[in-house]
Amino acid sequence: MQSNSSANVTFVCPATFFLIGFSNIPHVKYYFVFLSLVYVVTVLANSFIMFIIYLACKLHTAKYIAVFHLALSDLCGSSAVIPKVIDTFLFEHQDISYEACLNLLFFILHFTPNMNMQSLTLLVLAYDRLVAICFPLRYHAIVTKPAMFLIIGVIWIFSVTFFSVLVGSVNRLSFCGSNVLDSYFCDYGPIYRIACNDNSLNILLGKICYSLLIFTPLILIFISYFCIALVLFKIPHGVDRIKAIKTCTSHLLIINNSLTQTIPPMLNPIIYTLKTEEVMQSIKELYKRSKVNTSTEIRVKCSRRILKQ
Repeated sequence: MQSNSSANVTFVCPATFFLIGFSNIPHVKYYFVFLSLVYVVTVLANSFIMFIIYLACKLHTAKYIAVFHLALSDLCGSSAVIPKVIDTFLFEHQDISYEACLNLLFFILHFTPNMNMQSLTLLVLAYDRLVAICFPLRYHAIVTKPAMFLIIGVIWIFSVTFFSVLVGSVNRLSFCGSNVLDSYFCDYGPIYRIACNDNSLNILLGKICYSLLIFTPLILIFISYFCIALVLFKIPHGVDRIKAIKTCTSHLLIINNSLTQTIPPMLNPIIYTLKTEEVMQSIKELYKRSKVNTSTEIRVKCSRRILKQ
């Protein structure tokens, strides 16, 4: 154990934490195989979507900046959780150093699918649909690329600041008893619960975290879609109503998955992008372009061979 003294108070932090989240579960290796498959699909799907958005000029819009950010967040979130979980329990590396645990905690909280980046980005996408449906004539004036970059920048500044304070608050805790965490990763709640000094500040910060990053975005998303629904019911023509509903159906499908850790990052590329006309059209155009380039290269090579002969 290591100890630091400050203002006549001794803070004791363990050299390591020991994770027991998946211990003593029969046939758990099959679950890790499933997690591995989920992770591979998540990486491939989100990387593919980011690649398509980057290459297709017609997708360089404010909406797809948010979609790109969602894919990036999902990719980073899954990368922070799944490989470490598999390494910890499949290869029995359940000891993790105190510093490494806090670093991992920061990245998991910052990118975790069921809270921060995903919920805030989903809120941004809900805002995008709200403006598109309720104020269609002013959409391109309100939802601009600079505005979207600014919103995402504010999200990052808020997240990094908040979670730096949250993770930093662990350093004021003293762990003079157990160093065993009943979790499958370095989670904030299990850490402050095993502390032997006053953890009331940590409990408060935990409640603020859940209120700000789970419940508040979820409530705002539902409010935005309620407003959208009111506008949709006022549309007189059935065809126009169906067209408007299609633009936000994909956003609604993910809400019921927003509290899980691994499935949304795998499903988001399908729900948010591969189901939309713009992306599918861009994929077709990029495929045709690559096909034309390939055939052109073949013709050039054939011409060179003929000339040589």
